[in-house]
Amino acid sequence: MSDSNPLVSVVLPTYNRPDGLRQAVASVAAQTYSPIELVVVDDHSEIPAREVLDEPTVGVDAIHQVRIIRHPTNRGGNAARNTGIRAATGRFVAFHDDDDEWYPEKLARQVDVFGDVSETVGLVYTGTEYREAGKTVQKQTGGVRGDATRSLLLGGSLSEFSGVMVRRSVVDDAGLPDERFPSWQDREWFVRLSQHCRFASVDEALTIRYVEGGDRVTKRFETKRDESFPLFVEQFRPLARQLGVERQFVAAHRAKLGKEALRTGYYGDARRLLALALLGGHVDSDTLVHLSVALGGRVTYQSAKRLARAVRARGVPT
Repeated sequence: MSDSNPLVSVVLPTYNRPDGLRQAVASVAAQTYSPIELVVVDDHSEIPAREVLDEPTVGVDAIHQVRIIRHPTNRGGNAARNTGIRAATGRFVAFHDDDDEWYPEKLARQVDVFGDVSETVGLVYTGTEYREAGKTVQKQTGGVRGDATRSLLLGGSLSEFSGVMVRRSVVDDAGLPDERFPSWQDREWFVRLSQHCRFASVDEALTIRYVEGGDRVTKRFETKRDESFPLFVEQFRPLARQLGVERQFVAAHRAKLGKEALRTGYYGDARRLLALALLGGHVDSDTLVHLSVALGGRVTYQSAKRLARAVRARGVPT
């Protein structure tokens, strides 16, 4: 591979989502960038990923190199992603999911940014377009840049995992994502990566995430509340204390969890967490608005959602 076109490895874990896998891989095949090494890790799906990717309509022939690894048992998405990272051989590693898509220029734009910045930048991410029921409901761009550790501890965000590309050398320095985390694994890893490199971004929504609903999202909140949040705070409280932001760190992540509680219908949790965040010093207009909405429970939340949709329909950014 030439220095101007280094190999990019795309790590794509999958489990029992053949339609999503087809869609995700098709968006890799449609990339304007080459060469790409696609590493699909099948976490013991009922329909093996190899059978899905052998379908001629998927388009894997357009990809420089495709590797399929199948776990002998179901080990979970975090373990599958780490299997893919270990197997990746590219200078850069990009992450994809079987329920996401990319715009064709996504990888090319990230490699261009890496080519324009110093070697101290080890992570480049894109914005995200969120779709629900076939419609775009939000576009999110921007976020933390440069020396990002303090900003991340104070609640700053990047992108979905599928929007991130990292230098392989930085992965080797920081270590793999922590499989103990059932959720917020990306957030935990981003904090660790930020201690080894600087971050940069492509300020366009080139990653597409499909918004879910129902029991799966509800269970995801409970897991974050009961497992991931306590583990995250325990792991990074000493670092936050060292940087002089321990109180703000805990408050910021209570606010983040409280907003998710509101979105998933846990209104009592939302009120408690958002109030504690404000008392802990995380005072901003967004947290205040979310707490105001949470006070009225389902009625005020559904009314706020309808209002937000109406504003977006008129083309006014929210």
